[in-house]
Amino acid sequence: MTTDQWTTVADVASAVCLLGGAFLAFAAGVGVLRFPDLLARMHAGTKPQVLGLILVLIGLALRLRSGGAVWALVLVAVFQMLTAPVAAHMVGRAGYRTGKVRSDLLVVDELTSDQERARVRDHGRAEDDDPRD
Repeated sequence: MTTDQWTTVADVASAVCLLGGAFLAFAAGVGVLRFPDLLARMHAGTKPQVLGLILVLIGLALRLRSGGAVWALVLVAVFQMLTAPVAAHMVGRAGYRTGKVRSDLLVVDELTSDQERARVRDHGRAEDDDPRD
């Protein structure tokens, strides 16, 4: 293949990645608006959004083809993949603690039993450390 053919293939692949990423980001936004509860919205806001962003970044890398720009895009993708799950976990946990999660929709609820055990353990420790004794 000649250089012009490789450029054409890279440009087509770039367009496909950019359109796919834009569609996934749009789907994530629609999901956040339309889903009924916190956990479903959180899922819609993290899964397709991260994949959509990575597809957009791949499309940009294919289009730009510059070493410095590609490394910057790789860093953006790495930091997004590191921070999105942590942020989703913290939002879900805060929503659970404030009563925004519908417990009737949960199949397994391990957090309630863990919180109860911690509450009992901390309550027992608090009584043992009573300075009035």
